Amino acid sequence: MLFTIDIGNTNIVYGIFEKDNLKASFRQSTSLNITVDEVATYLNSMFLIKKLEFSDIDGIIIACVVPPIQEVYVSVCKRYFGIDPIVVGPGIKTGIQILYENPKEVGADRIVNAVGALEKYKRSCIIIDFGTATTFDAVRGTREYLGGAIAPGIGISMDALFSRTSKLPRVDFKRPPSVIGKNTVNSIQSGVVFGYIGIVDNIVRLMRREMNEEDVLVVATGGFAEIIAEESLSIEIVDPNLTLDGLRFIYERNKG
Repeated sequence: MLFTIDIGNTNIVYGIFEKDNLKASFRQSTSLNITVDEVATYLNSMFLIKKLEFSDIDGIIIACVVPPIQEVYVSVCKRYFGIDPIVVGPGIKTGIQILYENPKEVGADRIVNAVGALEKYKRSCIIIDFGTATTFDAVRGTREYLGGAIAPGIGISMDALFSRTSKLPRVDFKRPPSVIGKNTVNSIQSGVVFGYIGIVDNIVRLMRREMNEEDVLVVATGGFAEIIAEESLSIEIVDPNLTLDGLRFIYERNKG
């Protein structure tokens, strides 16, 4: 089985594949102070819940955008699984051409999403990942990563609104009954939800124009993708496992 680890700024998402079937997935809050043994203890408990064992794993791949803790997870793989993991980064074969001024600046998660979208949908795509930051990535069906856009994440924006204003409460991110809010909670929800929908649809519109292609698929992933997709005019597919699938594709290309 293949163990995929996507280390993000807010959460770490794990996936366990049996061939191309995602057998199990789970997540953990990202901590900069976590130790090798703490990670191993958490994984051991989750493997027990999923009725799996460390010995079931014969390959591991990691994508990390939090450099200070990358070595912790590499050490877990070596010490507890007996496996030297593949780490997405320079020198790894992705099968796509990165047309960025400095390819090393592109986050591993963005490359993984691009690979996942191209392998799964076989066409030009705009990928929107609603994570700690909201990222937009444009890829051509000819396997070229063109670049993208990065906006503050929904969670970051809501935290900033709450922390920088004296009288506004912290609210849940969900669609309000109407755009014109009748109370403070609904007004905040309207501004955040419909404001982000406006950001998404406008950036997609402008990207499509620059790509100059008629058939560009818009794929969304990440924690808030479902809520935004319900109202967005541009999002066509919500793919919650896009990053994990992208890791699997990259592993298969590099495992030899």
